[in-house]
Amino acid sequence: MTSEKRASAFPESFLWGAASAAYQVEGAHDADGKGPSIWDIFSHQPGTTHEGTNGDIAADHYHRFKEDVALMAEAGLKSYRFSISWPRLLPEGRGEANPAGIQFYSELIDELLKHGIKPMITLYHWDLPQALQDIGGWENRETIEAFEHYARLCYEAFGDRVELWSTFNETLIFIGMGYFTGAHPPGLTDPKRGIQACHHVFIAHAKAVRLFRHYQAQGRVPTSGQIGFVNVMQPHDPITDSPEDVAACKMADDLLTHWLYDPVLKGEYPPHILNMAQLTWGVPEFAPEDEDLLKDNICDFIGVNYYKREWVAANPDTDNTKINTTGQKGSGQAFGFKGLFKFVRNPESTYTDWDWEIYPQGLCIGMMRLKERYGDIPFYITENGLGAKDPITDGEVVDDPRIDYLSGHIAAAEDAIKQGIDVRGYYPWSFIDLLSWLNGYQKQYGFVYVDRENGLARKRKKSFFWYQGVIESNGATR
Repeated sequence: MTSEKRASAFPESFLWGAASAAYQVEGAHDADGKGPSIWDIFSHQPGTTHEGTNGDIAADHYHRFKEDVALMAEAGLKSYRFSISWPRLLPEGRGEANPAGIQFYSELIDELLKHGIKPMITLYHWDLPQALQDIGGWENRETIEAFEHYARLCYEAFGDRVELWSTFNETLIFIGMGYFTGAHPPGLTDPKRGIQACHHVFIAHAKAVRLFRHYQAQGRVPTSGQIGFVNVMQPHDPITDSPEDVAACKMADDLLTHWLYDPVLKGEYPPHILNMAQLTWGVPEFAPEDEDLLKDNICDFIGVNYYKREWVAANPDTDNTKINTTGQKGSGQAFGFKGLFKFVRNPESTYTDWDWEIYPQGLCIGMMRLKERYGDIPFYITENGLGAKDPITDGEVVDDPRIDYLSGHIAAAEDAIKQGIDVRGYYPWSFIDLLSWLNGYQKQYGFVYVDRENGLARKRKKSFFWYQGVIESNGATR
């Protein structure tokens, strides 16, 4: 942590922002005609989340968005990344739209613009309408058409005021934990079904990109608008230089990075991994137009969500997909798939209470590796943050570890810019404390504390004022 003033490499147009997601922050889970999402159902099932926490109320942003946007303006935010709740707009996932849902997001966008804050919309941040899950969810190609219908509704309702869009957030997580480890809805452990569901997500993305560009050509969304895709960026390094660990690390890269970035940035899957999947499970199955859809609809930018690096080792014996959701440091076990790879702790590294390595340089290294594979693509750092149990001292939230964490990562982002990476914005996760999916409300990320014992009162943390200074100086003071 430092207040040292230095020359800044961040361009004047750089978007200093913050991020959130609908289910995690809005609450109002059944208000004003909203339909249930898969998370509304899943989080109420016994044993699925920490201490049975759910997003029924969350931070109640739905009812308090003007107060929250005023805080964003006070912090000096240039942009705010948020997701739209699909079932709030379309309670059945398709069909008739809910006017109250459209009105909420329209008013939120207007409030942001009134304060000079540029909206960045994520169309899908995991809260699939339960009505679509009831017909098979992402395994059913009807969900692709429903997503295109939903995207059209959003472009038509908000496209006149919003330039920055992304289709999906973190396929690695909602497919990986939904279909491979069973920790997220729909709670399956079936690779064949997961691979096909993942393919349908990429086709839905391509159709939404195609529609966006069609609307651009018609002048129905800004010609300056851009549409991208948000992925986990999780650099992998082998724990030793043994051939076995190096090979395991390459496999982790292929399965957890290239499989998820190639379709949206190259318009195809890594051929050897596609061949392996189809020989092993017979998936993904392609419809006749799928290959061309991927090739013809490369996205305009990539959003990267960076929290940690993973050290990789060969894995002849471990089959464990459980993760630390308690915040008890060291309670996590080596996550891995037998015969492929496993993630291991490096005793020389520093870790959070949730066993995530703190490695700021990985933000720059990860983007450099992506540039090497995909060329000169624009980057937005769409998530980066420290999940912690914040200390409260004499009524003040003194979150110095968060300031240290973010300061180091901003330095890494600046280093990336100096090395020629086209980084256009930085969106820490999150602006306000919110529901952390499986971890409940104990894992805090925000610049703004939500007092759950005092009517959800908002309180600015120490990091709020620090980030205010970072933005005011365009990254020169941190």
